[in-house]
Amino acid sequence: MDHLSFKTTHVNKANAQKNWVIVDASVAPLGRVCSQIANFLRGKHKPSFTPNSDCGDNVIVINADKLRVTGKKMTEKVYITHSGYPGGQKRRTVREQMNRDSRRVIEHAVKGMLQDNRLGAAQYRNLYVYAGAEHPHEAQQPKAIELTNL
Repeated sequence: MDHLSFKTTHVNKANAQKNWVIVDASVAPLGRVCSQIANFLRGKHKPSFTPNSDCGDNVIVINADKLRVTGKKMTEKVYITHSGYPGGQKRRTVREQMNRDSRRVIEHAVKGMLQDNRLGAAQYRNLYVYAGAEHPHEAQQPKAIELTNL
């Protein structure tokens, strides 16, 4: 006789319930917004969270150009890239990056909060960041999410 009234289900790519959500980047500082976005991408807010599968939501981030940072991060936080050639190291502050492309600041922060493997890369592909308030994903009927624990 089986005494369990339920069976444990494991979420995989075929049966994952992936929703579309909108997050406004202007409501809180960079790290607090991006940590919430990373949790939505991983699916940790769902009761059916499975750590080894892509069960998170598709996240649309709007108002990236109105992003806030605290302290002196605007002038002292530096993004470093290297071209691979001798002397090919480039440094760019947050202010310079925001003037160039404000979406990359959020993308860089969220990517650093995800896993560094194929699963993290698959989850990162579910992130869509836009500088303004408009986005081309109205057909997916995304719902606005109020960020908590900020």
